[in-house]
Amino acid sequence: MVKRTHGYRYKTRKLLRKKPREKGLSGLSRLLYEYKVGDKVIIDIDSTFISTAPHRRYQGKVGTVVGIRGRAYVIETFLGDKKKIIITTPEHLKPYQGGS
Repeated sequence: MVKRTHGYRYKTRKLLRKKPREKGLSGLSRLLYEYKVGDKVIIDIDSTFISTAPHRRYQGKVGTVVGIRGRAYVIETFLGDKKKIIITTPEHLKPYQGGS
């Protein structure tokens, strides 16, 4: 038997799938939204932008913007009890609307 590969997008068929009405590029408001340092954001991976997408384990996580690098944002989030730094573009971010 051939050894099975476990690539970067392994097991993402359902996770990164778009519903028929969501297909294509997302709206401009999501791309043009400017986050400030300290803002809370939700990591919501957009599968049309592959090169800047964070790993699938961060899908749905809430993080805090700690910096800006060019067009990208530096997000600090927790994975279990470990602090992780993610660098991604605004296509994969949504403003956090919840409390605290």
